[in-house]
Amino acid sequence: MSLSVPGVQRNGVPSSALVADGYASNHFAGKQEQLQKVCAYVEQKGFIPKELVLNEVSWFYGNLGIDDMYFQLESVETIAQHIMALYGAKISAFIKNEQALDIELERETDEGAVYINTSRPGVSNTAGPQHEKRIDARYLDGSTKNLAYRMESYRSSGTVSSSLSTQLRCYFVRKCNFVKAEPTLAEEADIRLVSDSTFLEKATENTLEIYSKVMKHALVRTGPVIEVYDIPKSRQKRLVIAFKHRTTQGLLAAISDLYHFYELYSTRKYVENFSNGITIHCMYLDQLPGSKAPPIEASIWQVMKEASLMYCLPTSPLQHFFQSGRLSVQETVYGYVGWIFAQHFLNRLGNEFVALSSALDLNNTLHVEVLQKIKKRLRSDTFTREYILDIIKLYPDLIKLLYTNFAMVHYINPPHDEMRVSLSYQRLQTTPILTEEELLDKIKKTVSNNHELMIFESYLTFNKHVLKTNFYQPTKVALSFRLDPSFLPEIEYPNHLFGMFLVIGSEFRGFHLRFEDVARGGIRLVRSRNKEAYSINLRSLMDENYNLAATQQRKNKDIPEGGSKGTILLNFDQQDKPRVAFEKYVDAMLDLLIVGETPGIKEKIVDLYGKPEILFFGPDEGTADYMDWASQHARKRGASFWKAFTTGKSQSLGGIPHDTFGMTTRSVHQYVLGIYRKLGIKEENVHKLQTGGPDGDLGSNEIKISKDKTIGVVDGSGVLYDPEGINREELLRLATKRLMVNHFDMSKLGPKGFRVLVDETNVRLPNGTVVDSGVKFRNEFHLHPLSSADVFVPCGGRPEAVDLSNVQALINSDGSSRFKYIVEGANLFFTQEARLRLEKAGAIVYKDASANKGGVTSSSLEVLAALAFADDEFAENMQVKNGVTPAFYTDYVKAVHGIIEKNAELEFEAIWRESNRTSLPKSIISDQLSLAIVKLNSELQLTTLWDNVPLRLIVLQEAFPNILLDKLGLETLLKRVPETYVKAIFGSYLASRFVYKYGTEPSQFAFFEYMAPYFAKLSQQQ
Repeated sequence: MSLSVPGVQRNGVPSSALVADGYASNHFAGKQEQLQKVCAYVEQKGFIPKELVLNEVSWFYGNLGIDDMYFQLESVETIAQHIMALYGAKISAFIKNEQALDIELERETDEGAVYINTSRPGVSNTAGPQHEKRIDARYLDGSTKNLAYRMESYRSSGTVSSSLSTQLRCYFVRKCNFVKAEPTLAEEADIRLVSDSTFLEKATENTLEIYSKVMKHALVRTGPVIEVYDIPKSRQKRLVIAFKHRTTQGLLAAISDLYHFYELYSTRKYVENFSNGITIHCMYLDQLPGSKAPPIEASIWQVMKEASLMYCLPTSPLQHFFQSGRLSVQETVYGYVGWIFAQHFLNRLGNEFVALSSALDLNNTLHVEVLQKIKKRLRSDTFTREYILDIIKLYPDLIKLLYTNFAMVHYINPPHDEMRVSLSYQRLQTTPILTEEELLDKIKKTVSNNHELMIFESYLTFNKHVLKTNFYQPTKVALSFRLDPSFLPEIEYPNHLFGMFLVIGSEFRGFHLRFEDVARGGIRLVRSRNKEAYSINLRSLMDENYNLAATQQRKNKDIPEGGSKGTILLNFDQQDKPRVAFEKYVDAMLDLLIVGETPGIKEKIVDLYGKPEILFFGPDEGTADYMDWASQHARKRGASFWKAFTTGKSQSLGGIPHDTFGMTTRSVHQYVLGIYRKLGIKEENVHKLQTGGPDGDLGSNEIKISKDKTIGVVDGSGVLYDPEGINREELLRLATKRLMVNHFDMSKLGPKGFRVLVDETNVRLPNGTVVDSGVKFRNEFHLHPLSSADVFVPCGGRPEAVDLSNVQALINSDGSSRFKYIVEGANLFFTQEARLRLEKAGAIVYKDASANKGGVTSSSLEVLAALAFADDEFAENMQVKNGVTPAFYTDYVKAVHGIIEKNAELEFEAIWRESNRTSLPKSIISDQLSLAIVKLNSELQLTTLWDNVPLRLIVLQEAFPNILLDKLGLETLLKRVPETYVKAIFGSYLASRFVYKYGTEPSQFAFFEYMAPYFAKLSQQQ
């Protein structure tokens, strides 16, 4: 029976309220019997005087107010030990004349845990939050559908004795036992099927109704669902947060910090996991006794507003400023964002670097690469991440002032007639609002040296160039910022960006850069094998993104979209969260593309850009399987551009998968065949090395489409080599099944052949050489003497795999190139300086920006079809349903193949011709063609040629694919496709065809000659 003292409220709430509004009270029927056994055990030990044993045990069981779950879970021995520990602590407190004491009792197993600790309401730096961090890390953050835990936590209603005021907080963690561990799609919204059985026994109908409602919202939303409910006959509020498993970390402890900041405390809290992948946190919150804070409604509302910030970034290196009350949660998160911005954009090269670059001959490739090496060294050594953070921590008051400068632009206060006037806004009114000049002067007077000044100046740069942000959206999943890129130094980024986005989540950071208003490019996921690799990836992230986008800009010369690229760098401890990071990245970007208000979900944001924006995403390393989700998510978010938002989608959504139809290879291999054609070489006699294996898009299709003797293949699993040519039949089998070379049938390898896998060591090759490390051998095999071949086609690999420091390994002792022909399928595999060195050694080199453009052409035409068709027409003509492929879809894919091959042929011939005419390296000619086309494209869109409507229609009749013209007609296309996109089609078509025909140095009359046929048609029409 219960030993609770009559009249004492349980956990601060009448028991009737517990039953009616939340969870049924825990009741342990064997409590009295257990108490007697505990008394006997304690008395036997003799630690507590015999005459005091019953009093101490009875107080522990009855007056302290510990929840019955504790007694139900723990053994007699454990309870007795806890009572004796508590007695010892009280004796110590008495001797020291203390009025309170610190108690920390715990037991952890794989099945669950029990923690009991001293707890003062509203205090963050006690053992409770530390226990919550351990619960987060050990039990909650790693929860999956197959292994999940639930938690209950209660505050004791009584004190440890009549003379001490100390209260206890208890945490109970138990492994879930789901009613149905693997629910079907139709069952996942049924709370009675996806719940833990113990939860179902204890939850009231009211709780089931509430949880079911938020669960259904969380199932279809990327971010958290946050709701607050009144508790009948109580001033307490019930805060409920639902979100998908493993989409945030450390939330239990982070939310505690948040409500403590607003002078609230929890009487009890619960964490429930469900087998459908949803987690629900529930907290019963009350205001601290004697608090001078505004009414609890205002504090609760503020917690609701800021809970998504905690979801986005539960912890940061500045967290202790928030926990101690020095900074608010917004100020802390802002400080963290500014730290990340400074890491990437702090101008750390200085005037000396500018002077050095001016003194060097930038036409000398050696000088250029040396300058690049110096730049990387300066940027990584001058201001390390740790140094920047140390300086930021010295001046939290500056962060407060800088945040106010940011908030006064982007914060929108709710209507003043609402009771829930923002506490954030009230705080802003108490912080001095300084102009930019005053703020800069304040910084100069506060910091100690010029380096510290530069760090805080970067915060001002950030504030000044944020055009819009989702920072104050209540349901965000990651922080996103649209930046004006004009702050980028020209010495480092010579080609001006049109648009720039920064996205920061708890698992990642990412960028999206574009060179034109209408631009497209893939989203790349960057992983790190170890901490050193992560540090390198972190330092080079912005530069790699910029270079990839610049390459895309040159590559996109034939299509209306300019170049763009997105990168997502996974945090080192989050390498297993690629999908979570991608979904957050996309959702946070959509927050800034769909700026309208959605009641209850999204609020209006400050938009200093002031114009509609559409981004076109495509697949890249690590994201090919995510394009369907992104398109459908954009549709759920109400984006009108959802059909065109992503390319490389599955066929059921109207996508044209690059790998299925070999789109990228269609272009790359045209360059290989072009070289053979020009030199009269028979493909079957050529020996080839290929990086990027049969499991990849480009690698598999290169194997399928070629007829050469492939002597080496390098992929993620290792190196496969046979100097006589790897068995073509077996290679085709792997390519068809998309398997790595570790699946190769070794019985089909020649006597001089070998395979070295990345996890192998001390492997002896047929020539007697011993390979110490399979990983190192794989990473550097393209530099190994055995890799000599007629043609090298990189279809995969990290950027700058060959640079000026190692290119000499590809040059023979007589000065000739080990590879006669190189067609760069993988983006940025070679640096420009390495390409030029190889061409000087006699190699024929076609660079990535020319060869690897089949995929972007396919994606562009996929976007065009999505823009051209109405939703019902798109479903009828472009979506493959139930295995039935529409006839139009099949014909459209064939048309795309034809356009890719035609564009590749035009550029190949132009580069070959211009290189022969000027004797310049083909890598230089490729860039010159790209720049000439991009420049002319921009100019043509601004000339009177576009304003000449009859002439415009004649050009567009040629520029649009015939298959779309036949299906819809030009008039319909012009109505449906946005004018900015049509203008880009007009400019890119004329510019590319003109430059391919007349080269990079046409005569001043060439363009008149080029346009003459169009004007002739125009005359005939008139």
